[in-house]
Amino acid sequence: MGGFFGTTAKSACRNDLYYGTDYNSHLGTRRAGMVTYDSGTCMFNRSIHSIENTYFRTKFENELTKFTGESGIGVISDTDPQPIIINSHLGKFAIVTVARIANIADLESELLDSGAHFAELSSGKTNQTELVALLINRGSTFAEGIAYMQSRIKGSCSLLILTDKGSIIAARDKWGRTPIAIGCKDGAWAATSESTSFPNLGYTAVRDLGPAEIVELTADGITQLAAPGKDMQICSFLWVYYGFPTSTYEGKNVEAARFDSGFEMGRTDSSEVDCACGIPDSGVGMALGYAAGKGVPYHRCISKYTPTWPRSFTPSEQSRRALVAKMKLVPNREMLQGKRALFCDDSIVRGTQLNDNVSDLYECGAREVHMRIACPPLIYGCPFLSFTSSKSDMELLTRRIIGEIEGDPNARLDRYATTGSPEYNAMVEKIRARFGLTSLKFNPIETLIKSIGLPKCKVCTHCFDGSSHF
Repeated sequence: MGGFFGTTAKSACRNDLYYGTDYNSHLGTRRAGMVTYDSGTCMFNRSIHSIENTYFRTKFENELTKFTGESGIGVISDTDPQPIIINSHLGKFAIVTVARIANIADLESELLDSGAHFAELSSGKTNQTELVALLINRGSTFAEGIAYMQSRIKGSCSLLILTDKGSIIAARDKWGRTPIAIGCKDGAWAATSESTSFPNLGYTAVRDLGPAEIVELTADGITQLAAPGKDMQICSFLWVYYGFPTSTYEGKNVEAARFDSGFEMGRTDSSEVDCACGIPDSGVGMALGYAAGKGVPYHRCISKYTPTWPRSFTPSEQSRRALVAKMKLVPNREMLQGKRALFCDDSIVRGTQLNDNVSDLYECGAREVHMRIACPPLIYGCPFLSFTSSKSDMELLTRRIIGEIEGDPNARLDRYATTGSPEYNAMVEKIRARFGLTSLKFNPIETLIKSIGLPKCKVCTHCFDGSSHF
């Protein structure tokens, strides 16, 4: 997915930029970059590093002194090396994006035919952030160019632009699929993907940008360049998995949403269990809610070795994904012995992590292993965000199960996506049996939406029910 942070101040911004960007590190594991603009020298100062084998701070801390200036933007990227710097009729500017552009090949051909050229490559392909910049350059102003870009792409794109005036332009995706929060403190304004970036740096969260809204930030304040649209499709998975527990989107805190969804499931679940446990990290909030709703104790029957292990689905190679999934979680034999243990997790994507976890839990003495999932089964791949490293919908466990049942992994998907239908029940039972679970239940869409607290028409649930379109 990815996340960004930008700040413009009346004094040096490097420390706020460095730590503010770092607070987006849970959103990506491939590339990171920062750029500042120094009004004294009229220069941009930029660095980009790989963070596939280390963390953001270790890559940038030794070169912080180079980031002179009062304004800067930084990014944690799961796609392209960024920021990139452009010189155009709009002036010189640096740009970062959180984007997935599904029609990038068509737009690339169109731009090349019109005489444009691309200078940036990412894994041998066009850097989509550069493509976004070239589309923006078609406008006579930044606001006009961003609106044009948003009208042409299929997918999603939120962005920050650092101008050669030292201001920052923030533009949220046309459908609001990814968030941008605005914060301020004395002498500085900031924009970020994660409101978690604000408290420890002294910023107060002011508001979220609306879908398609464009604003310009200076150290003195905020100016709206384009009003928000009425329609929104913010990604529900921000609350299920991606979001950090202390972040808030559209007025709903991530941890509160996870607790509420778990509480509702626990309150209505008839299974007899001795304790509830969260699969760390994103399953913990739900499990705490489940324990409260069910009236059973919360136990840490399994812990994540946080110092070194990253997200389990990040590696593109299946064998390495399996290794990471197994190594990062350590079961606690003393807490499991003889227990009817119930575990809460955010989702089941490929089933890589679940396969190893369940066998380990039984080997450590669990009498029963129940699994509760925070969201409905993932039936459809996401065309709007870089949601996983999956290259095909057929990597989803549900689609493989449907293929086994129907002989066609694309058969009757609407029925398998309908909670309680015979097809849905058969799919869930087959998953339960495959992993040797005592019981398996998924939260229905209705519970997920209720926990988020927004009308369903404003939340993207495409990966569960295929309901959203370009």
